[in-house]
Amino acid sequence: MSEGPLSDVRVLELPGAVGAYCGKLLADLGADVIKVEPPGGDPSRRIPPFFHDDPHPEKSLYFFAFNTSKRSITLDMAAADGRVLLRRLAQRADVVIDSFPPGHMDALGLGYEPLRQGNPGLIYCSITGFGLWGPHASYKASDLIAVAMSGMMYLAGFPEDPPNRPYGDQSHYCASVQAAAGILTALLHRDRTGQGQVVEVSMQEALAMNQETAMQYWDLRQELRRRQGEGRRLPSGEWFRVPGIGTYECADGHVYLMIGVPGFGAPISVLIQWMAEEGMAGDLTSPEWQDVFSRLDLRLLVQLYQGADVSAAQEWLPRFRHVDGIIERFVRTKRKQELYEEGQRRGLLVAPVNTPRDVLDNRQLNERGFFVTVEHPELGAAIRYPGPPYRLNGTPARIWRRPPRIGEHNREVYLDELGLTEAELASLAGAGVI
Repeated sequence: MSEGPLSDVRVLELPGAVGAYCGKLLADLGADVIKVEPPGGDPSRRIPPFFHDDPHPEKSLYFFAFNTSKRSITLDMAAADGRVLLRRLAQRADVVIDSFPPGHMDALGLGYEPLRQGNPGLIYCSITGFGLWGPHASYKASDLIAVAMSGMMYLAGFPEDPPNRPYGDQSHYCASVQAAAGILTALLHRDRTGQGQVVEVSMQEALAMNQETAMQYWDLRQELRRRQGEGRRLPSGEWFRVPGIGTYECADGHVYLMIGVPGFGAPISVLIQWMAEEGMAGDLTSPEWQDVFSRLDLRLLVQLYQGADVSAAQEWLPRFRHVDGIIERFVRTKRKQELYEEGQRRGLLVAPVNTPRDVLDNRQLNERGFFVTVEHPELGAAIRYPGPPYRLNGTPARIWRRPPRIGEHNREVYLDELGLTEAELASLAGAGVI
């Protein structure tokens, strides 16, 4: 039993990968999250990569990542006896997380209305592609469809390329975060009133906010925000980059610079001084270029970005290319950690583009104990996991146990908690119900 802030909350997480991160967030806060898997294991157990590249359902690193602190039972909900068992489990639960398509659980007689009859305080969280109602409610939705339909995919990538799918299952994570927030709000309401309710999350809606101001641009200006990459398009169709803003190649990878934008860190003159100290500033320390840089202000940059002043673009583009070339040559001679630390010392906005290895070795994350080592005795190994995405001083979230094996807690749940007999459990197992 955990001692987390949700230690008095029991959650039934139904099969599927979409809501797994929601369940993990609640489980790491101490909730008793019972992952209900079909006999043979949840489909997400077959998603790579695998521990030591062994494609085994008990070795999926994908499954590991999103299922810490949970218990696992197996149950065929399509079987009559399985439906009876789920109803009994729901009577003892505070929350059900359902990521099946709309109507699936209702068709089994296991939707919110039937389950609440035996548990009026039940909170039923539905995570679907487009919500439970509306013209697209019955449409199938994968992560790719969700990022496309939300508008997020249209803005991802470089202007010369087609729209890009962002890395990972972003719709799963964003929907799960919103679902966890909705569940916690519903729990608070239930504690005050005794009333349960449905928490409904649409992956399309959860991702739509990732467009930031793109919808407002259209609403107010009838203008489509476009994939920017690292440059801006001139009225002539030519692309340019403001020097000191964007991703630059360095000696051991890449860094992102945001230098020269008024109000954001030290001015570009500080970078030029650094380059001059190492004999790599070229002619940028001359009075002519100092005068040029003094004329760079936010109003000019906005005009250039919007492409409203053609003559200004024609005047500044050759200058930008000249300065950018000198910056590129300087940055290529440095390692990203040097650029980051020295840039920070000088007040320059420089950030390393970290690889996964860099993140694992990051001093800040390690000093704060962000990574958590979890023992997997059955693998003979310890695996490092990312820690909670937030810090609670009084009631901290933490990983209470390693991810469960398939049906690891069947006896614990069915015998000790539901009161089934050994004979009943054996009969259900023999019939393939558990």
